[in-house]
Amino acid sequence: MSTPSSTTSTSDSAALARTPLHALHQRLGARMVAFAGHDMPVSYPAGLVAEHRQCRESAALFDVSHMGQVRVTGRDAARALERLLPADLIGCAVGRMRYSFLLNDDAGILDDLMVCRRGEEDFLLVVNAANKAADQALLEDALGRDIACEPMPDQALLALQGPLAATALTRLESGVQRLAFMHGAPFTLAGADCFVMRSGYTGEDGFEISVPAHQAEALAEALLALPEVGPAGLGARDTLRLEAGLCLHGQDISPATTPVEADLAWALPKVRREGGARAGGHPGAAVIAAQLRDGPSRKRVGLVALDRVPVRAGAPLLDAHGHAIGQVTSGTLMPSQPRPVAMGYVDTPLASVGSRPRAEVRGKPVPMEVVALPFSAHRYHRG
Repeated sequence: MSTPSSTTSTSDSAALARTPLHALHQRLGARMVAFAGHDMPVSYPAGLVAEHRQCRESAALFDVSHMGQVRVTGRDAARALERLLPADLIGCAVGRMRYSFLLNDDAGILDDLMVCRRGEEDFLLVVNAANKAADQALLEDALGRDIACEPMPDQALLALQGPLAATALTRLESGVQRLAFMHGAPFTLAGADCFVMRSGYTGEDGFEISVPAHQAEALAEALLALPEVGPAGLGARDTLRLEAGLCLHGQDISPATTPVEADLAWALPKVRREGGARAGGHPGAAVIAAQLRDGPSRKRVGLVALDRVPVRAGAPLLDAHGHAIGQVTSGTLMPSQPRPVAMGYVDTPLASVGSRPRAEVRGKPVPMEVVALPFSAHRYHRG
């Protein structure tokens, strides 16, 4: 999913779209930046490191209303969506969620997204902000006139993340703690009719809450009034997702990378793979089948710098002889346990844990080690 590792300061925020929480961000003293066409909070006065720790230790509230929400309904909507997504949606029970991809014919990832089955013929898709217009056009073109594909601009999206997120949200609605990871259901929160999903993109337990835009600020204020909750910006969201080993679309994954290369094959269910009951039938299926069968030529890996030097996206990766073997796609100094970590792609023979590539940073070699992902263990509530 998409988070801002490369935000751009704006001097003309009037040209940018605003989420329903824009005024609240300003009252809280947020530093605003341009991201995906929106004026978004990158951090609050406490700072990125404090916000990161707030999420790891208690509960943090993020405004992710810039992301796209799309409702797909109609007879046999699950089968129609399976013509586009390599997911098991026919076998997805009402109230369950899937992580999946929109792919091109080469299995390149046009976007990654969350899909929740809200009813037998009713699906909610959450897509990346930068891709939502293209995704909408693709969905409308591919699903046909019998399937309704409606953007939901009147819905905001809040993410409450952290080990105390359930404790906090239960203060507003006692039933939400019964949701397990990757499940969703309707709830009334602070007087607003919401659709709550136990999901997120920080590696922590938590919830994503679709709320009517005109009620979003009241709900956010009610959450921020709880003792466990503090605001967090998109800067902390980016360091959290990298620690959790989660991909940023447009950086770690893109139309030039496939799910198998990105080590996301876990999101390709057996029923849709070669030999499965509903194998293939979606864009890029032949490429995915070949890569699952023969292995990809390169793979996404986790990396730790052996010197205390941050290694950022774009840094070349070299073997012991100085030959190019890949590139870093994300990098940061981990706030939770200060050490430089990164993700990137390397040639498959050098992708095993313990391999020692070098990164080139400002013309100097930095020794790296391939490590297992995630850098920070996931703490999802699996019921």
